[in-house]
Amino acid sequence: MARSPRPASVWSLGHSILFLLATITTTSAQLASTGFSVTLNDVYYFVSPFSSGKIDVRRDSLLKVPRVLGFLPVTVVQDRVAHSDLTKLFANWTVIDDVYQAAFSEAIFLAESSGRNEPEGLAVTERQILPGLSSTVIAFKDSKIPSGPYFLEAATGSLYPVYRLYEDFAGAFTEPLIPTPDGKFQPMSAKIPGSSTLSVGVPSRLYFTKTADKPLAGVRLGVKDIYSLTGVKRSNGNRAWYSLYPPSNVTGPAIQRLIDAGAQIVGLQKTSQFANGEFATADWVDYHAPFNPRGDGYEDAGSSSSGAGASISSYEWLDIAIGSDTGGSIRGPAGIQGLFGNRPSHGLVSLDHVMPLAPTLDTPGFILRDPYLWDAASAAIYGNNYTSFGNEKAEYPQQIYTLEFPPASDPSIKLFEDFAEALAKFVGGAASPLDPEVKWAATRPAEAGNATLSDFFNTTYATIITKEQTALLRDPFYRDYAAAHSNRRPFINPTPLIRWAYGDSLPASALTTALAAQTLFTTWFTTHILSSNNTTTTTTTATCHTTPLLLYPAATGLSLPRNLYAGPPGIPFGFYASRIASFAGVPDLVFPLGEVGVMSDVTGQEERLPVAVSVLAARGCDGLLRLEG
Repeated sequence: MARSPRPASVWSLGHSILFLLATITTTSAQLASTGFSVTLNDVYYFVSPFSSGKIDVRRDSLLKVPRVLGFLPVTVVQDRVAHSDLTKLFANWTVIDDVYQAAFSEAIFLAESSGRNEPEGLAVTERQILPGLSSTVIAFKDSKIPSGPYFLEAATGSLYPVYRLYEDFAGAFTEPLIPTPDGKFQPMSAKIPGSSTLSVGVPSRLYFTKTADKPLAGVRLGVKDIYSLTGVKRSNGNRAWYSLYPPSNVTGPAIQRLIDAGAQIVGLQKTSQFANGEFATADWVDYHAPFNPRGDGYEDAGSSSSGAGASISSYEWLDIAIGSDTGGSIRGPAGIQGLFGNRPSHGLVSLDHVMPLAPTLDTPGFILRDPYLWDAASAAIYGNNYTSFGNEKAEYPQQIYTLEFPPASDPSIKLFEDFAEALAKFVGGAASPLDPEVKWAATRPAEAGNATLSDFFNTTYATIITKEQTALLRDPFYRDYAAAHSNRRPFINPTPLIRWAYGDSLPASALTTALAAQTLFTTWFTTHILSSNNTTTTTTTATCHTTPLLLYPAATGLSLPRNLYAGPPGIPFGFYASRIASFAGVPDLVFPLGEVGVMSDVTGQEERLPVAVSVLAARGCDGLLRLEG
């Protein structure tokens, strides 16, 4: 009897198995942990995949401690304290750290001390350290593992640091990050309950100790998604950009200075597209605009450092955010969310490996709640170009100008007047209103002819940002995208698209004309308004003392509803107070003053919105203003 032919399906299956076996024998799978998340007493944590070290411990000594997947929560104590002092130590930890909780202390690794009469080597005792909790206390000698909460891998003795997970309910982040041992960053792979939100992890503050070399040790930092970080893809607020380019192989010098000072980067934060000013909802197409938590919760968050402002205003667990300011991208979000924020003197630190809007005007700055941290972060990032007056008795300018204060009928006016009066009293001087148009008419340079201040500089800002960004960013981006996508163009949000088109409509000489106008303004402004009687060329206490301060409103409590469709975006024409620092390169710092009541169409109730003031000083006098905080 003839053998029936083998079914084709069986024959194919057999060949597939042989091929699979051959593949397995010639290659090995690349398997790596990216960490994992757990809950401990209903608190969500992320366990880092990178070990902080190993501890030699008997496996039977921790049988009572709960575990998951072979990992168990433990506490390391490097403080040389007696067992009787641990209760007080842990109570202090719960005040200064939001990651540690008592459940980590069912197992305590306590650094050995010569003051304790314990046997040499590992000593295991059972103690009632915290109420209702029996703790296993184990002596150990490794001084390289910082104090704090960890997860111990029972099989290997490896200790892994933990991150507490928080919901990004304000939609401020584009990607949460964790550092890798080789100085890079990678996405944090964790998700906790939340409606269409990311989860962001923060490390225990107990892992870090501030020193002279590490003044920002343990400070949690959010980074605007225009700065390069090694190992990370950035988006610049554009999905096509994120998809097109690989992860960065370098961290820019501005961010590296903060890392070197001890700052802990927890994630990239949203920016309006290519750092152009956009209004929430209407202009934000590629990504959803962050939520400003002030008022009824449906106010615009400002731009372009939108994620920076929304996160600092929303989250106590985040200490500081770094953004960028070209025409108000830090000052705007800071003011309308009641936060401190700064546009520094131009050129204090390199902006290599940072997305350009207009290098002629671009600056890196911070949004935060603590003015003392503000000073420390500024000293770290701006280095020797930052003059801090914190260690000497500062002298302040006695001449104060006020500009564009609201009318007497505005509910915010008293806050501005009270601040100006208090500041004048503090410096022993006086505040007087300034009308730049009047001053310009009396002192304008010959190049301006008969043009008013507003008319002469009407197109200067718009020309600089559009001409510089189209050449430095758009054109190479379009070429790279076309090469990768069969000559197609990427999607661009309405605001940058219309701004770039304006730049294209101008002749090449327009940029030269605009830059000359900016230089002319700087000379005029520093000669006739922010002028100094001091003849030195370097920044000193005397220079800053003899140069006037200028105050103008950063926020008046005006409601900017994110659901208001005001029409298509326009070109940023015009000249007003916030342009002064951009053109003159002087520091402009935002200080929150208080709040005013505004009726909300959302809640039907009166809600409170921030009022904030901007303070300008002479170039290089950034540190002097910080003391006023």
